[in-house]
Amino acid sequence: MRNSFSILWRWLKRIVVSITVLWFVAVIAFSFLPVPFSMMMIERQVSALMSINLSYVSRSSWTDQNHISPYMALAVIAAEDQKFPKHWGFDFEAIETAVAYNKKYEKRIRGASTISQQTTKNLFLWEGRSWVRKGLEAGMTAALELLWSKKRILTVYLNIAEFGNGIFGVEEAAQHYFGKPACRLTATESALLAAVLPNPHRYKVNAPSRYILQRQQWILRQIQLMGGVNYLKQNNLKWESSTGCESGRY
Repeated sequence: MRNSFSILWRWLKRIVVSITVLWFVAVIAFSFLPVPFSMMMIERQVSALMSINLSYVSRSSWTDQNHISPYMALAVIAAEDQKFPKHWGFDFEAIETAVAYNKKYEKRIRGASTISQQTTKNLFLWEGRSWVRKGLEAGMTAALELLWSKKRILTVYLNIAEFGNGIFGVEEAAQHYFGKPACRLTATESALLAAVLPNPHRYKVNAPSRYILQRQQWILRQIQLMGGVNYLKQNNLKWESSTGCESGRY
């Protein structure tokens, strides 16, 4: 019995070490290579297949940072994480506020995930609120902040974020909703895309509710208050977007 336990323990350690090494290699590779898919895309596709939804297809098109409108970068920062350039992956003030809010309103859960945390979760982990996933997310986010630049984190986030049913990444979203490449998105269009990010299954870009339209206007005001495109330059996030660009699909 003891011998069997010892063998099992050795195999478990080998599996953990192998997964850790593969993850580390992926982090290094994705620091400069296009990300072909994310765990969220896989999870959504598998879930659709298990429910016999054969019409569902996870669609994604990687596009480089210089083929993404700077307004899109500004919109997601304004909407999701205005302290993104300054923190090291975690907004502790927002976490404290969310904890206090969730204690007071148990049926309304408020999140405090930064763009870095969301990138980690979408790329490597699964959905859910378990302590195991949260623990892995915290460790992986710290590693991502250490090994990637802020600009790279934001670029990957924009390429794997879910904007609708089966629509992943800003290039796919721009083509699907506006019939144009991501580099040509206006501030208004970018704000609308960012407005649905909390729940792209509940909120629709092509059928925005009154709440989403109000949120879009709020995001536009926040972009102005942040200083517009100058905000990116001032925070070492200078966005090298092409002016006469074509689709940057891969």
